Amino acid sequence: MAHPLHHAESSARRFGGAPEDYQAVHDWFDASKEHLAVFTHRALRHHTQGIFEAQRMFGLTLTNSAGRTIPIRWIGEQHVKEDCQGKIPSLADWLGRIQPQAWMANGHIDHALETVTGDPRAAWIAAVTSHQTILGYEDWLLRHSVQRVEMRSSKVA
Repeated sequence: MAHPLHHAESSARRFGGAPEDYQAVHDWFDASKEHLAVFTHRALRHHTQGIFEAQRMFGLTLTNSAGRTIPIRWIGEQHVKEDCQGKIPSLADWLGRIQPQAWMANGHIDHALETVTGDPRAAWIAAVTSHQTILGYEDWLLRHSVQRVEMRSSKVA
């Protein structure tokens, strides 16, 4: 379908009530169009996990304007089936079709390491806050030539 409104109208025909009852759920499924307005935007939420994420977002059910309680899962399944030719793919179905690029394979580790002097915990905190590392403290210590003895003595203190 071309627009979340069309999904909402379809929900109203299927489950009763008005399209407005369902609009927020369908808007959520298609929110990734803000970033990429081609069909591949669906890889973000149009799958089994996306349907369960919708339940976490909106609750297990909604009560439409006709007073009928409708499972969010039914609304999500309807949306995904309408967009994916009657299929509800898994997240693995989408991710398994990504064409790998070299930049995806490995991060970059700066091998120009310096020996840490002074308080190693303060140096690590500074590296984390300046986005120079994502390593945990002990791994960072090992990568920065801090003596294990120094690390052990800081734990004792």
